[in-house]
Amino acid sequence: MAVKQAKRLKPDLILMDLRMPLMNGTEAIRIIKQGDPAIKIIALTAHKSRDYVQASFEAGANGYVLKDDSSNSLLTAIDAILAGQTYLSTGVCETVLQGFLGYSESSRAAVSWCKLTVRERQVMKLVAEGHKNREIASCLSLSIKTVEKHRSNMMSKLDLHSVSELTTYAIEHSLVAV
Repeated sequence: MAVKQAKRLKPDLILMDLRMPLMNGTEAIRIIKQGDPAIKIIALTAHKSRDYVQASFEAGANGYVLKDDSSNSLLTAIDAILAGQTYLSTGVCETVLQGFLGYSESSRAAVSWCKLTVRERQVMKLVAEGHKNREIASCLSLSIKTVEKHRSNMMSKLDLHSVSELTTYAIEHSLVAV
């Protein structure tokens, strides 16, 4: 929905929640930016982890604001981004700096979900929510074989070997609500 609306309305600025049904916000940011790089996007979220910040900026976000930041912070972010700058919430600056100073290969694996395709993420979310392949196929207008292939690719990319591991992973990364 956000991607379609961005294409239709062509806004100057979008406030993008990172948690959305079917497609997560970082993927929506990536698609919107591919369609129109001039659109400015602020990730507006409750997620304070470096993984989310990194994924958002890699997807093309221009700013990152926490939902519990003050309204003045949001206005400052909007002004900065419309002026061509980048904005990072003070609530995640320390986390990002610590990650920058101590980034390792093991922490790189934590953002491996960013490498999943849109469909793989959609399938992951629905599998983690307990839907069967037939239901997922119907929901996403895909064949059951295609759902099975996406599921297999996703689990391989993330080195997951069961639905319970996949569900745990999705919950740990806030891809599904508990």
